[in-house]
Amino acid sequence: MEIIALPIWVIFFLVFGILALVTTLTALFFPIGLRPKKHTNSEVPAVDSDDFLQALAGVANAPVQSGGQAKLLNNGEQFFPEILDAINQAQKTINFMTYIWTKGKMSDFVFDALINALHRKVEVRIVLDGFGGTGVDEEKLELFEKAGGKVCWFRPARLGKLTRFYKRNHRRAIVIDGSIGFIGGAAIEDKWLGNAESPEHWRDSMVKVTGSMAENLQSAFVQVWTDTYGEFLVGHKFYPHQGTAETTPSKHVSIISSPSSEFHPISNVFWLSIKAGREKIYLTYSYFVPDKTLRNILKEKAKEGIDVRILLPNDYIDGNTIRWASHRYFEELLKAGVKIYEYQPTMIHSKTIVIDGKFSIVGSANFDIRSTELNKENILCIAEADFASELEKTFFEDLKLARQMRLGAWKKRSFFRRIRERFASLFEEQY
Repeated sequence: MEIIALPIWVIFFLVFGILALVTTLTALFFPIGLRPKKHTNSEVPAVDSDDFLQALAGVANAPVQSGGQAKLLNNGEQFFPEILDAINQAQKTINFMTYIWTKGKMSDFVFDALINALHRKVEVRIVLDGFGGTGVDEEKLELFEKAGGKVCWFRPARLGKLTRFYKRNHRRAIVIDGSIGFIGGAAIEDKWLGNAESPEHWRDSMVKVTGSMAENLQSAFVQVWTDTYGEFLVGHKFYPHQGTAETTPSKHVSIISSPSSEFHPISNVFWLSIKAGREKIYLTYSYFVPDKTLRNILKEKAKEGIDVRILLPNDYIDGNTIRWASHRYFEELLKAGVKIYEYQPTMIHSKTIVIDGKFSIVGSANFDIRSTELNKENILCIAEADFASELEKTFFEDLKLARQMRLGAWKKRSFFRRIRERFASLFEEQY
């Protein structure tokens, strides 16, 4: 067949289709021009130093702040009652943003508490993600709106906007009266109830924050709310501590991420924080698909003799392809001396880093490319020894229920598993 003999319009659509296919494959499989080939730094200050915090602030374009307190809450048995109690004691405003919201007992409890707050004349707003919130109880949501509650959807699937649908709002920000906030991995679904006592109940962590840390979560909510609903939230009922001095010794940097092809603040914060580790670096993540730069810094620190440990899910993970992709990198990490563990009793969904027993990172972001380069996320970097000590203690309690991956045994895995890992890792740019 002579292509040249085809009509012009056929040739046009043929060329257009080929270009579209090449563009799609490039976006899926190749990070061309997305990130620098190598990260370097001029100095390596300790994680509890002012120089380190200022470096984080510069990387993320966010100020170093003092004040506020952080309290670690493990599993639904601890964090769910605290969230409900805060809602029930709200006096002026409740802003509620999470990723997943599905029908069930947990949803009923939260909706009932929010509707009761509306009856007390509390202003209540909910942000639902256009993908993660599709399982919400529509009847309860209608009752909520009839009682005066406000709801907005972030990028629902609509014709004409499908090209933006793959970028999700993964942030967690539950803020009551601008004074109390909750951040972490949990969302609204019955799997987050209980105490991780069975495969049906996930292991997860939330952090209750007060003062200026809560106001930082408020900013994470307000940014999405304003851009989606169109309402500006102003005044002391949203920011009651603004301009007031706080005496607590903790310092923190709040990262509110809306990544673009040129700006990946969470990835940079991860790298710089790990680079600054002097003694021990402990990561717990539900989804672990780091890019080459982050893998290299983990290997570099382990080769320096620093205790680098990573705790991940086992077979109970809710996305097998993500786990297979992470397995693609186990061998290179284990060879470098990184210790890797898989949590056994149930799905572990926590998202935490603790470094040198002095510095912690908590929030919504996973250690994967989707969180660092696609999703809207929010994290808190907290320089406070007592909180870091509690987080480290929890890490080692979780390790008691985990199985360590050994290099010798790992290298003996089957040919089929290796092929599966390689195939899954082809899509790492989308995990």
